[in-house]
Amino acid sequence: MNNLFCFGFGYTANHLAGALPDSWQVAGTVRHHDGRPNRHIFGDVIDFTAITHLLISIPPEEAGDPALLRYHAALAAMPALRWIGYLSTTGVYGDHGGALVDERTPPNPSSDRARRRERAERQWLDFGAEKGVTTQVFRLAGIYGPGRSVLDDIRAGTARRIVKPGHVFSRIHVEDIVHILRVAMQQDSWTPIFNVCDDEPAAPADVVAYGCRLLGVEPPPEIPFHAAALSPMALSFWVDNKRVDNSQVKRELAIALRYPTYRQGLAAIAAAEGVSAPAADALTRPSVGL
Repeated sequence: MNNLFCFGFGYTANHLAGALPDSWQVAGTVRHHDGRPNRHIFGDVIDFTAITHLLISIPPEEAGDPALLRYHAALAAMPALRWIGYLSTTGVYGDHGGALVDERTPPNPSSDRARRRERAERQWLDFGAEKGVTTQVFRLAGIYGPGRSVLDDIRAGTARRIVKPGHVFSRIHVEDIVHILRVAMQQDSWTPIFNVCDDEPAAPADVVAYGCRLLGVEPPPEIPFHAAALSPMALSFWVDNKRVDNSQVKRELAIALRYPTYRQGLAAIAAAEGVSAPAADALTRPSVGL
């Protein structure tokens, strides 16, 4: 029997739970109990005896990872644990002026938020080594998917086409994250760190324009970055400019991305929502490999 416990039953963990075979038992922590079985408020006493797989997606605190701080003794005593996965962020690499980074690139986080992530990565890798359990860190790019994409922003009227020449962001569709996690959980791989992103880093303005094309609406006007009046939180995401290499996860786990660029991903979301497909040339435009 495989038993997965998720610290942080959010967007990605919910998609993962829905994709696992019925033979898997899945439980996890939530902020507010919604009546679903096998959900626990973080801080409750939890029985980890039968847990075989552990996934962590809750944000770290200044003092470290909350799960390790609160449940360290219980986690250290888990008798059936075989795999630990920690969902981190490509933000730990910091700014590289648009250059390529891979898993060999030393972390150089630009924000306190990313520094906490890097510290939590090391804590979980150290914990797994002490326990002798396969532990893997997944550095995720910007997550999008059904109900959480630029299409929703466009419909809500909040999408902005901010232009900063040469600045790109990496992304990953939630279904590809789930595929990668499912393979990693069941494969005998000790590779400790994987970048999880698609094949084409892209300018946010291009993504907004393509989303508008899918929905058949006029794109919002371009806004120069210096005139965008972004919040401090939003500005923090624009500090880093890098292209993230995803070749290791494809090679080591022998996976092929279902959505290698934002165009395939957004078109699939739109199609599932009943939106007519865009012109064929947009869907068949080659992706940019790294």
